Amino acid sequence: MKTMKTGKNDINILILSAGRRVELIGCFKSARDRLGVSGRIVAADASDLAPALYFADEREQVPRISDNEGYVRAIIDICNRYDIALIVPTIDTELLLLAERREEIESATNALILISSLEVIRICRDKTNTQKWLEEHGFLVPGMISDDEIESGSVDYPVFIKPLDGSSSINAFRADNKDEIDTYRELIGSGKYIIQDYMEGTEYTVDCFLDFEGNIITVVPRIRIATRSGEIAKGRIVRDSAIIEDVTRLLEELKPAGHITIQCMRTGRGIEYIEINPRFGGGAPMSIMAGADSCEKLYRLLRGERLQRDDSFRENVTFLRFDASIMLNEDGEPENL
Repeated sequence: MKTMKTGKNDINILILSAGRRVELIGCFKSARDRLGVSGRIVAADASDLAPALYFADEREQVPRISDNEGYVRAIIDICNRYDIALIVPTIDTELLLLAERREEIESATNALILISSLEVIRICRDKTNTQKWLEEHGFLVPGMISDDEIESGSVDYPVFIKPLDGSSSINAFRADNKDEIDTYRELIGSGKYIIQDYMEGTEYTVDCFLDFEGNIITVVPRIRIATRSGEIAKGRIVRDSAIIEDVTRLLEELKPAGHITIQCMRTGRGIEYIEINPRFGGGAPMSIMAGADSCEKLYRLLRGERLQRDDSFRENVTFLRFDASIMLNEDGEPENL
């Protein structure tokens, strides 16, 4: 990864696919102001009605990610107009494109992309690749079930089915019999799903932060008390030493970079992994506000500081997330912020 030019007066950050990431933008602003850093937070989204746009210092509308060329051109243009230092992706569907076009984007701008290597993204973005990698490296995962096993009737229900490249629990289902699994296979599409043993236990999300070279800085587990549409709604930060140790080993083997969100479950077998999301998760502000402030750490890295492992986060703090509304006036500008 190229290094940031030292001596820059401003550190401007671009948040892609801003959507509803109001909390994340607030965390970046708080870290900037607390450190006395000058610079703007620029938010971009394909929709001009994405709520988070109106909480950033600047907002930009970009083409949809499916328009690969248009999307990349728009990112380069925004980076050059605002002299962006760091590009922060926030959704799964943009990761592969950004990893593939990283050299092009970084060469055409002064920006770094907060993203892991293309190899890591390919492992994490395909659930079968993730499953195989975890198995090969000695981590516990729910057993993978083939279509042949489903058809032969040699399966113990319930099972779990989800898209190979899914996100936010969209089209992810528990199936209690073959009729249900047939319905879900047809819904997701032939060959586009993975079927696994159904797990029962306590589910955790682990927020991890690594520097640009892949050195581990923070590992923070939180219990998923309640979720809504695949995203955590209530969570509690815990200092679970077994999970921290196991996830640390995973990170040392995988070697990602930036903020990584890992989902796992403590079951009767031990710590079983569900998925690895190499980006800021929707609940990342929980660990940030509990003291594992990856936004502040990113500013420090961009200023040229070297960071050490930091396990000083608060534990047993609980977060309750909720919705809020903003009103846009007749000119499309927010009035109640």
